[in-house]
Amino acid sequence: MATQQSNEQIVRALYEAAEVQDSKLFTSMFTPDGYFWDVSAGKKYYGEDIGNTVDIYAKAFPNMHRELLKVYVKDEENMVMVELTLNGTHNGPLELPLGTIPPTGKTINTPCADFFLLENGKIKQFHCYTAATILFAQIGLLDKIQL
Repeated sequence: MATQQSNEQIVRALYEAAEVQDSKLFTSMFTPDGYFWDVSAGKKYYGEDIGNTVDIYAKAFPNMHRELLKVYVKDEENMVMVELTLNGTHNGPLELPLGTIPPTGKTINTPCADFFLLENGKIKQFHCYTAATILFAQIGLLDKIQL
């Protein structure tokens, strides 16, 4: 008899899919009506487009690593919250809704907080709060802004 994965195991498996840059596996872990919300970019991804989030960061940061710092689980509410950092070198174009940022060769170690709602062993909602201002500063984008 197969054992059911815990909510934490499901979320950790999702991060593993992102780590190996398997956008199809990543997408398959969502419910049919599930979504990924990149809050800092202001964009929600549904269906097959969910995998674009893995592809966008894999292209911009080919050596991207997500270091999970803390994982909080509220099983009674099917919620998992993760504090992590996004780490890598900006060696490819970063395609965002506002435009594309050309590669800078700079490294990032950007704080992030992710919130998951699960349903029947799948991700229903994934809200990703990347500290975009910190990421932009780390790749040198804010150096170009005159205040």
